[in-house]
Amino acid sequence: MNISVVVPLFNEEESLPELYAWIERVMKANGFSFEVIFVNDGSTDRSWEVIEKLKAQSDCVKGIKFRRNYGKSPALYCGFAEAQGEVVITMDADLQDSPDEIPELYRMITEDGYDLVSGWKQKRYDPLSKTLPTKLFNATARKVSGIPNLHDFNCGLKAYRKDVVKNIEVYGEMHRYIPYLAKNAGFQKIGEKVVHHQARKYGSTKFGFNRFFNGYLDLISLWFLSKFGVKPMHFFGLLGSLMFFIGMISVIIVGVSKLHAMYNGLPYRLVTDSPYFYLSLTAMIIGTQLFLAGFLGELISRNAPERNNYQIEKKI
Repeated sequence: MNISVVVPLFNEEESLPELYAWIERVMKANGFSFEVIFVNDGSTDRSWEVIEKLKAQSDCVKGIKFRRNYGKSPALYCGFAEAQGEVVITMDADLQDSPDEIPELYRMITEDGYDLVSGWKQKRYDPLSKTLPTKLFNATARKVSGIPNLHDFNCGLKAYRKDVVKNIEVYGEMHRYIPYLAKNAGFQKIGEKVVHHQARKYGSTKFGFNRFFNGYLDLISLWFLSKFGVKPMHFFGLLGSLMFFIGMISVIIVGVSKLHAMYNGLPYRLVTDSPYFYLSLTAMIIGTQLFLAGFLGELISRNAPERNNYQIEKKI
């Protein structure tokens, strides 16, 4: 099979028939063998009934129905597990992503050798309240992830080599960082294609402003896990040791200052009357706690079942 199209959706009953007809038209025009996997993320409208009707009309349709709304990442995870195509395409169900982009995305994967191609909605039909935070978010993601050529990490229209989706785990709300997940899994050839963005035709957006705050928190988590996930002692141990060392040196300075004053007959006060003593003691306590956190994290990491789960590309 040439292409699997994974479409996560939540309350998009109006757009589904039009979206599938558009995808089918593009696939047949280019002679692709294909499947479309609709993942119904706990919709409360008639989306599942529409998917069932589409399935009855075409064997190319597959459907997955969640009992409740879990989010886009779980929907993609289940869709990736089901996908059988040589190339996997993801797109949103709101008709803002154009299926006409599929042939070129497929060519970039199969002929140009990309592992992943991410769409870039260079011209967007969104309000400034959405586009400005998106630009800031993408600038931060480029810097942290080390993928400087991507301008739109969160674009729903992406193409993947099959090996990519079978070797990454999309969880929580990490769908925003699939290129970063792919890079961490060893897939280095990540490209970008400018794609057409269309205004929403039916319904309203399902994402609120809080996704930007959650996105930054998820980015920090992903960066930390990629750097120190299997070696937490390198982070907490180093930071804890540094704080403990600074606190200990400060305590020594406070004590030596008092002894110097006593020896030279100068006025002095109790060590416990100095605020620097308590600041130093606090630094030593926090340093010890950080060191122990790293030690416990190391014990947990060493006993994790996936600690030796390495990405092996070939064997001969």
